[in-house]
Amino acid sequence: MKKAKHLSGKQKAAMLLLCLGEEVAAKIFETLEDSEVREISRCMMDIEHVDQSLAREVLEEFKVARGGDIGIYIHGGEFAKHAIMGGSDNERAQYLMDQVSAGIEGRPLETISKMHPRMVAGLLENEHPQTVAFVLSTQKDDHTSRILSELPDEQCGDIMYRIAKIETVAPEVIEQIEAALQREIGVAVETDRKQVGGIDKVGEILGKLEKSAEQVILASIEATDPELAEDIRRRMFTFEDLLAIDNRGMQAILRDVSTDMLTLALKTASDGIKQKVYSNISQRAADMIEEDLEAMGPRKLSEVEAMQMEIVKVALKLEEEGSVVIPGRGTGDELV
Repeated sequence: MKKAKHLSGKQKAAMLLLCLGEEVAAKIFETLEDSEVREISRCMMDIEHVDQSLAREVLEEFKVARGGDIGIYIHGGEFAKHAIMGGSDNERAQYLMDQVSAGIEGRPLETISKMHPRMVAGLLENEHPQTVAFVLSTQKDDHTSRILSELPDEQCGDIMYRIAKIETVAPEVIEQIEAALQREIGVAVETDRKQVGGIDKVGEILGKLEKSAEQVILASIEATDPELAEDIRRRMFTFEDLLAIDNRGMQAILRDVSTDMLTLALKTASDGIKQKVYSNISQRAADMIEEDLEAMGPRKLSEVEAMQMEIVKVALKLEEEGSVVIPGRGTGDELV
């Protein structure tokens, strides 16, 4: 049987937190570096039973008193998940869970996540666009957006197009990327098949960019694949997101939308969106739309969504012209 003195520091920390419980572990995780959380969580996931004498040694070493005669049985994986997700920073928690599950830590991808965007851009500038796309698709969205801002504009559209097309990456492809990165930062990546990239990833990254950069990249993607560009726009800003627009902006949008289009778009809309619309048109117009909705028979969902997307396009066009402000998009000035 192992003794506490034979355990590494991170193994002792994992065992201690398992003994102290998820609530305490979550609070402690909030004070640790991401790399420390990942290392301790990995150790937790390998533990299913803690012998009582070993637990006592660890607890005494850390000046914690706890009884028990039969040892402690736990589900290490579930415990680590709950401890990570129990913190107050939900975005960081999900990022850590993704990395722990994928086994990213200790590899070039994690090293890149800690590098200055300009340094990463310099590292990747001579790599194939597909390699760059894969690497950037594994990074946090805000980090990726900052790296893109350091790359030439003419490359960004191609890179984002490739990220949108990524779904899974085969082990042999990752081996090739490993070799390319290893020349620069000297560490290896594992060769598990990973889920990376995709349209949602592109939408999240573009949402972190300056509006002008977002438009340039989307225009570049649209020139290559109009349907993909449309899909990205749809994921980035939805009909329900109109709730965030102020009344003045909403009125500007509704002036460019026909009543028939608006009525069909509202068929599946939430009560919040309906009230938003009704409060920005005349009472007579609102009553007519409500009557038409009640009398409307079944319609294809695709037709309704198409009308909603047309209104979204109007909103995005007016935003581009500066007539409407959509809060929470891009990294430009805050509203004052």
